[in-house]
Amino acid sequence: MADKTKKEDRRVKYTKQVIKESFLKLLEKNSFPKITVTELCRLAEINRGTFYLHYYDMDDVLDDLLSDMLSNTSSVMEHVLSEECSSSSCSYPFCDRIHSNDAFRPLLLDDTISGRIIDRMADHKEHYITWLMSHSILTFEEAEAVFYFQMNGCLTINKLMLRNHCSDWKKIQKVIDSFIRAGLESFLIHDQRDGARTD
Repeated sequence: MADKTKKEDRRVKYTKQVIKESFLKLLEKNSFPKITVTELCRLAEINRGTFYLHYYDMDDVLDDLLSDMLSNTSSVMEHVLSEECSSSSCSYPFCDRIHSNDAFRPLLLDDTISGRIIDRMADHKEHYITWLMSHSILTFEEAEAVFYFQMNGCLTINKLMLRNHCSDWKKIQKVIDSFIRAGLESFLIHDQRDGARTD
């Protein structure tokens, strides 16, 4: 019984991988809204029944791929403010994932998916905002605005580097990290809230 379950699990994993790979290939030529289940099934060499056995619709496939792309990425705060990340050898795992894995690039380059990527990144904004508020004099609204500014900037610069075939993105990333770190440091308090607002 256990062997049968393992075989089924492998088969499910394989089929889902074929579907996701086919989706990414189609995304290289068409924008996300133009990709159809029929077209994907033809490329993946599966029938529609098999597709719907694993995914509800194309949005479901996209969500699964975004989970793959964003999995195991460290906290933005940990990356930007870590002492180790002041060296050129440190890079934000999200950026690493994009620049080292060609397969995910169509997701980043499709403008219709950008909002979805930001939404998925925002799933982890509570930790960022809570940390920033507890270490600064920023209000919730201000900390949230900083979060979205940083995430949108990260997404935009990665798109730009990929579109321009930038050969030294780590150097650019280091400059941007220094810029972000300096900006955040101007709000951070290290001992007490001695600069608290009076308004």
